[in-house]
Amino acid sequence: MRVLYIDIDTLRADHLGCYGYHRDTTPNIDRIAAEGVRFDACYASDTPCLPSRTALQTGRFGFHTGVVGHGGTAAEMHVEGARRRFQSSLGVSSFAQRLKSTGLRTATISSFPARHSAFHWLAGFSESYDVGKFGVESAHEVYAIAQDWIARHGAEDDWFLHVHFWDPHTPYRAPEGYDPFRDEPLPAWLTEEVRRAHWESYGPHSAQECDGFDLAPQMAKLFPRQPQTVDSMDAVRAVFDGYDAGVRYADDHVGRILNQLADQGVLDETAVMISSDHGETLGELNIYCDHMTADEHTSRLPMIVRWPGADEKNRGRVDDGLHYHFDVAATLLELSAARVPSSWDGRSFADAFRAGRSAGREALILSHAAWTCQRSIRFGDHLCIHTYHDGYHDFPGVMLFDLVKDPHEQRDLAGSEPALVRQAAQLLSDWHSEMLRSVTHDVDPISTVLREGGPFHTRGRLAGYCERLRATGRAHHAEALEARHPGDRAWTGSPW
Repeated sequence: MRVLYIDIDTLRADHLGCYGYHRDTTPNIDRIAAEGVRFDACYASDTPCLPSRTALQTGRFGFHTGVVGHGGTAAEMHVEGARRRFQSSLGVSSFAQRLKSTGLRTATISSFPARHSAFHWLAGFSESYDVGKFGVESAHEVYAIAQDWIARHGAEDDWFLHVHFWDPHTPYRAPEGYDPFRDEPLPAWLTEEVRRAHWESYGPHSAQECDGFDLAPQMAKLFPRQPQTVDSMDAVRAVFDGYDAGVRYADDHVGRILNQLADQGVLDETAVMISSDHGETLGELNIYCDHMTADEHTSRLPMIVRWPGADEKNRGRVDDGLHYHFDVAATLLELSAARVPSSWDGRSFADAFRAGRSAGREALILSHAAWTCQRSIRFGDHLCIHTYHDGYHDFPGVMLFDLVKDPHEQRDLAGSEPALVRQAAQLLSDWHSEMLRSVTHDVDPISTVLREGGPFHTRGRLAGYCERLRATGRAHHAEALEARHPGDRAWTGSPW
């Protein structure tokens, strides 16, 4: 058994060709999707990077692991304490360890553990390789390591290889002169009217400061593809071209890996999983070039699985069921004859997969607590977002979007659809009760984030951002923020 997991950071599902994107961003990934199953409604339970990969590796919600943010207490897994045995729970129940228990050689090529001090990711991996650039490397640097590993081990039996590309992640960094979409049309929804409304509004990574809370001249020099503001439709093009070029550059190197396995004669016998840790907002909710909310485009993942020996029922099939990413992981464990740990929140749907049918959940609860504090409910055609800390954006406490009629989240229906808001609130309450019945620690980790000063990436930034707003003719927004956050205290730690 050979399993290849290609993990492309910040890969937004609707910017892949196989998900209907109008640009040819992913010809190599599309080839695998045509031979396997494309999951149309797969979501990370917790975002962004650190919470998402922690959830995938443990098979558990951040509510259970404790990891929902990027700093403070909620960036560390709960201590097992007196319950810990000679080997920790993670040591025997991680995704990689369960695959390893079936006899697979396990290897990860990723700088994620070093970037986030997330060394629990390594649980179950016998080999770990790191380019050493903390996530600012390019695909060709990752591929050099993957190429060498596959040359040495690809033709062998029984391995699991995780290859992590960062290229779509900000700062956008495709090589100079690599411009495959220079003359291609932009997504039609982000018009000049939409851009101008965003320009008059506010929030970190909004149109007037899309690299954070202010302009970043040094970043602009180091990464010229990374827009600083969205002051024109030319800047909108820079956003989409910068992101899409990163996707295409990663896909080029996915193709090289697939071709190398084909040259060794083992590609058809290799299970291939292609996914991400989270997506990216590219103008939705007036957020550019980042992933800051529990919204559709941050939480939804591309998920493609091609299983060797699958019959025609799973060739080119689209699974439209609601799934968490760790449900797919649980399914892969069962398909690999590995036991799914009883501690996992992930539910296998292996029987449905073998039968070529969908078997998703009624609803999903999605959490984010690094830039904002939010939980959202994905159900039916809708996404309802509950905001506990707005991350200095203009977000009301509850937002509701019809993702079929309004895929870019431009029309908040919370005021006009009270029945759907109540349904979402009940689903969230039911989930929260289920979590409380199975916790080992008695505090919701999002409450911990709020108690410690709010989302890590916004702590201590309110005063400086309000100065920026006043200096750019948006004093009324500064006054609104100060009124909403009178108790925000300064954060004295380093953001890193």
